[in-house]
Amino acid sequence: MTSGILTTLVVVMLLLFPPFATLTTSVLLSHQILDVQEIIHSTKSSSRQPQTHLFDHEMFESRDRSRWKLNLVHRDRLSEHHGDHRRRVEARLKRDVKRVAVLNSRIVYDNHTAASGGVGGRQFQLEDFGSEVVSGMQEGSGEYFVRIGVGSPGQSQYMVVDSGSDIVWVQCLPCKQCYQQSDPVFDPSNSASFEAVSCGSSVCEHAETGVGCGGHGGGRWCGYGVSYGDGSYTKGTLALETLTFGDTFIQKVAIGCGHRNQGLFIGAAGLLGIGGGSLSLVSQLGSVSGGEFSYCLVSRGTGSPGTLEFGRESLPTDSAVWVPLLRNSRVPTFYYVGLSGLGVGGVQVSIPEPIFKLSDMGHGGVVMDTGTAVTRLPTVAYNAFRDAFIAQTTSLPRARAVTIFDTCYDLNGFVTVQVPTVSFYFSGGPALTLPAMNYLIPVDDVGTFCFAFAPTSSGLSIIGNIQQEGIQISFDSTNGIMGFGPNVC
Repeated sequence: MTSGILTTLVVVMLLLFPPFATLTTSVLLSHQILDVQEIIHSTKSSSRQPQTHLFDHEMFESRDRSRWKLNLVHRDRLSEHHGDHRRRVEARLKRDVKRVAVLNSRIVYDNHTAASGGVGGRQFQLEDFGSEVVSGMQEGSGEYFVRIGVGSPGQSQYMVVDSGSDIVWVQCLPCKQCYQQSDPVFDPSNSASFEAVSCGSSVCEHAETGVGCGGHGGGRWCGYGVSYGDGSYTKGTLALETLTFGDTFIQKVAIGCGHRNQGLFIGAAGLLGIGGGSLSLVSQLGSVSGGEFSYCLVSRGTGSPGTLEFGRESLPTDSAVWVPLLRNSRVPTFYYVGLSGLGVGGVQVSIPEPIFKLSDMGHGGVVMDTGTAVTRLPTVAYNAFRDAFIAQTTSLPRARAVTIFDTCYDLNGFVTVQVPTVSFYFSGGPALTLPAMNYLIPVDDVGTFCFAFAPTSSGLSIIGNIQQEGIQISFDSTNGIMGFGPNVC
């Protein structure tokens, strides 16, 4: 076979069957194949799977002390609400609407606080709990879970992973108000390493997530409180504690020991904040891991877990495309990325680039978020993007809108369909072309697929976890860059 014929064959195979996201600085593919029957089959299979609680050894993969690798599982694997796929999707989208509202509220509030001379979140008395302090996670909307040990000896706990939150917290005894969780509530009296943070400590003085000194313990200990914008909350005592990743122990991690908690966290004991603020796990691990981490979210319907890794060894070496990681000094929690445009069918859509810009005042911009499912775009950008997609899918039968999705298709009876590619163009030139199943998703198990993007009246764009699935996403805070790839999930 000549080299010319071989090259042509490779191009044709990529055009017809590109199974993964592709990253390139050159010409983009125009179309790819969506395997309708395979996706419907996996949807039906996942609906029949019983609720599964994973053992500790299933949740930890690597025991390399320079690389801590935890398994990530989607909430659907732990949820009691299996069955009808349409109902699960609708419930997920309802949670997503709340999540997006909270992210926008967080930015508005923190910008207001910074403009008025405040630092981070509101400082308040423990008994003076305010709903203004908000975080990335909504009630019941944690999308991915890990399992770690808390205390010495380690008490195993399911934790919600959230890149839109900074604090690490667990429900604690004595529990004056607690929701139901899968494991026994953490008991500090059984931990030899538990150390309550005093009011005069630097941890208490400089923490950014609504901590301060108040009524608990007669005012001696540093209290914390976080409201999640819908009435769910956690409040208690800030403490230093040992966290266990497999057989690796990380000592003196600042965590919230929650004595009053309200919410529906699908059996999780608390939350593992991996945002950019000073109290997040990533920031606290900076001295031992360099602050680098990566995650891989597996595609929906698969039985295998994704991964969450910490340490420089977790970063890909030469197979990722790196783009600048932007920071909003007014809201240090969120990870912003420079997005310059969107593409459909290998052609960039005509959208004014300033729509995606992060302003000097901290408005707008594009946030990568693990807790938001559906990518949100400002209405002007979304309309142009959606219309370009519709213009190239006129051969596919349309279906009625489903909740926040206004562009849906009836693919019942199709085995495969050819769809236009969808791409993100990043500042500096790289482009990420998504797998077809990351933007045309099933909303039931009878063949209704929807374009998995939604408009927002806010200037903030959010790249959600549906679009991130199957792609290793890495953060190198030291060098201020974020990487996409390889496709190893």
